Amino acid sequence: MRLILSDIDLKYDALQLKDTNFIDLSSLQIKNCMGCFGCWTKTPGKCVIRDDAVKVYPLIAACEQLVYITHVVYGGYDVIMKRMLERTIPIQQAFLRVLDGETHHVQRKVALKDALIIAYGADGSQERAVFEKLIARNAKNMNFKQYRIRFCEEAALEETLRKELDAWNNRS
Repeated sequence: MRLILSDIDLKYDALQLKDTNFIDLSSLQIKNCMGCFGCWTKTPGKCVIRDDAVKVYPLIAACEQLVYITHVVYGGYDVIMKRMLERTIPIQQAFLRVLDGETHHVQRKVALKDALIIAYGADGSQERAVFEKLIARNAKNMNFKQYRIRFCEEAALEETLRKELDAWNNRS
């Protein structure tokens, strides 16, 4: 299954592709993570906050192809995407492992992923470099087998997504 998470609503018709779920995060009610770790202790694998995030993070864990469409702010995700990604803590366990000489959480049945990050709004090479480092770190926590980042202007989002999905489909 392919999952597209976007912080902006897109009207691109290819979003109706077979085995593809498109989620406009801006249309969902997703609260901030409280850092209570209830998803590790009280209800292992399930967030104690009952909002729309509980429908999304299981899809993130299960998908084999993942697309983030996100606005870049100060080298990081904008609020909408960051809030959702912080709420994926239930797909991690409280236990730690060493991966490439670094400490990372053990995951709960998280599928290996091919990931594409389409980033818009990055102002300059320094901000892009910071964002690239962030994605490299997230790749280890989110079980990315491989990933690529495409920077574009907001006006080119749908065209960039179309080209990238076409290329992905041609490789499959």
